Amino acid sequence: MKATGIVRRIDELGRVVIPKEIRRTLRIREGDPLEIFTDRDGEVILKKYSPIGEMGDFAKEYAESLYRSLGHIVCIFDKDNIIAVAGGNKKEYLDKPISEDVERIMKDRKALIANRREGGQCILVTAEEDDSSVYQAQVMMPIIAEGELIGAVALLSKQPNIVMGETEIKVTETAARFLGRQMEQ
Repeated sequence: MKATGIVRRIDELGRVVIPKEIRRTLRIREGDPLEIFTDRDGEVILKKYSPIGEMGDFAKEYAESLYRSLGHIVCIFDKDNIIAVAGGNKKEYLDKPISEDVERIMKDRKALIANRREGGQCILVTAEEDDSSVYQAQVMMPIIAEGELIGAVALLSKQPNIVMGETEIKVTETAARFLGRQMEQ
């Protein structure tokens, strides 16, 4: 475990403040759920809770099915990372932090439909990417469960002359709604 050199006291209600520097580094925002558990050594561990991350295996299978049907890269995000990918290099995407552009689109609860061939502006998907021009087309839809934003589904293409049309838009929208409904049950 990494030492930070920061010491905090527990108040009379059992609360402890997580320092701003750590919250910023780990992208913990006000209202974010945290999982609390202990290990064998008696350490208390706080971990960001990802509701859609609980569906990790299901999300991977779902992404794989979408890829087989459409032939485009499929990414499923929680609010911070890519939790499932199919059709793309897993090392390039899986468990990578999302870009600020993806975070903004999810926060706005809007869809992204971008076709470079038609003059659309594609965005970076991960925070580690530095060139959005590799993408030729993208469709992204937020996943909402019980009124809460929990992630997004994206179809991506790096192939030249690809245009994401009505089919890709409807499939992505359906996938996002389906995953949201699964989380509600």
